[in-house]
Amino acid sequence: MDQPIVIIGMGELGGVFAKAFLHAGYPVYPVTRKMNIDQAVENVPDPLLVLVAVAEKDFQSIMQTIPVPWRDCIGLLQNELLPRDWKSYHIDDPTVISVWFEKKKGMDYNVLIPSRVYGPKATVMADALAGIDIACEILSTEDDLLYELVRKNVFVFTINIAGLALADGASTANLWGQHNELALAVADEVIDVQQWLTGASFDRKRLIDGLIEGINGDLQHKCKGRSAQGRLERVIAVADEAGLKIPRIWEIKGAIGM
Repeated sequence: MDQPIVIIGMGELGGVFAKAFLHAGYPVYPVTRKMNIDQAVENVPDPLLVLVAVAEKDFQSIMQTIPVPWRDCIGLLQNELLPRDWKSYHIDDPTVISVWFEKKKGMDYNVLIPSRVYGPKATVMADALAGIDIACEILSTEDDLLYELVRKNVFVFTINIAGLALADGASTANLWGQHNELALAVADEVIDVQQWLTGASFDRKRLIDGLIEGINGDLQHKCKGRSAQGRLERVIAVADEAGLKIPRIWEIKGAIGM
């Protein structure tokens, strides 16, 4: 029998990955918030992969509790993820996937573009997802991963924050087609913040092209989700810390009365 895969957090995304791994023949051991993680380690001392599938807001608290036997086989999938987020917990070589599909309660998953994955268990993850018709590309270098994480962050922050200035239910097609200047202005400021967070410089045109690819992947994708205001607040907090000017994002904050 194949080594088991542990999934911490069995929300919508965790459920998709569980389905993929089970379909591929891997035993899956779920860890929910009600379970004792130390007991879970005793039950599964040598997993192939420990996929941390909790929401962004729970990421830090969960990472603080990852037991030593599991720390060398971690997988991560959160939005807003950057290398500093796992390195701060002394996780040196995780398998990281930039997820480009969404799963909402009561609905099947919706693939925008192929997800990108890098790390020791990248092939395991990509093959499992392919088995349930979710396309995935395996990246070759850490630099490729960094670009893909930043590209996804630019997409998520741009459509969420710009979406706050639009009518409820506005789609990415509406944002890009009718409010293109707004989208580009927000994206440019988000890139400034991402460059400060990573200490790296990026080809802005390439990131904007990547943003457009994501938008074209599902033109009916809703811009504004439940996390939009939180993302606005986090971008402003980082910009303040860095001394970056993000006037268009501040303008949106003022317009919605935050």
